[in-house]
Amino acid sequence: MDRPEISVVIPFLNEEENLPELITALEAYAGTLPVPIEVVFVDDGSTDQSVQLLRQTHFLNFSAKIVKLSRNYGSHPAVRAGFLNASAPNCVWLGADLQEPLEIIGWGYEKIQQGYDLVCIQKKEVKVSRSEAFFSHLYSKIIRKLAIPGYPSQGVNTIFFNEKVKNELNRNVESNSSVVLQVLNQGFKQTVLDVEYCERKHGQSKWSLGKKVKLMTDSIVAFSFFPIRMVSVSGFLFALIGGLMALYLIIVKVFNIREVTLGWPSLISILMIGFGVTNISLGVIAEYLWR
Repeated sequence: MDRPEISVVIPFLNEEENLPELITALEAYAGTLPVPIEVVFVDDGSTDQSVQLLRQTHFLNFSAKIVKLSRNYGSHPAVRAGFLNASAPNCVWLGADLQEPLEIIGWGYEKIQQGYDLVCIQKKEVKVSRSEAFFSHLYSKIIRKLAIPGYPSQGVNTIFFNEKVKNELNRNVESNSSVVLQVLNQGFKQTVLDVEYCERKHGQSKWSLGKKVKLMTDSIVAFSFFPIRMVSVSGFLFALIGGLMALYLIIVKVFNIREVTLGWPSLISILMIGFGVTNISLGVIAEYLWR
């Protein structure tokens, strides 16, 4: 088989029910593409028969690789492992549940041929629960506000990119980070595709609340100085309030304006000034580390 032009990375976790249908769809779609593709299946610590199923499958219209991780690391580390093992110059990642239409492969490749380095895929429409829709909207809003102003308003579900982006991504592997935000932060020439997604047919989504919170935390910590600035701001506020309290107590005592007990109020003011100075110092150190 000819050298693949596109590598399709598919991370999965216990997708035994979806894989047969996915492989059938990939075989049918790969035959319609003008260029050869490879599919890199990345097992993110499955405990069912998913890997055995793939190993027993004979692929006809595309070449395939199976990358097996030693345990469950999460979708983004699994995707990175797939890109590191991809042999084609152009890459895209898709889920194993067939929510993303396979036409993304062809549409993304067309955009790359038009001169774009990076294609961001947005969900145009899909039936999801209220909690999932809320988290997606909240995540997009926070990332646009605190980390990357150019982040698409409807979020990014997957990306298609060329060899330039692939090489940069593989040279800088970040263990606790977002693949999407990392490439968006590099300033590559990009465009956005609105794609109508499908409903999941079998099984349950592995995208748990804990994984969503971890992604949010990783994204903010890795790409925003907001937490650092909050430490410094809180320090200034503590020191300011403590200083004003101390000034008030001194004025009341010196000018004998009213009877006041200096015990606990003075102690609180001293503690607030001390905590404030400590937080300001931590913020300064954190700024140096960030830079």
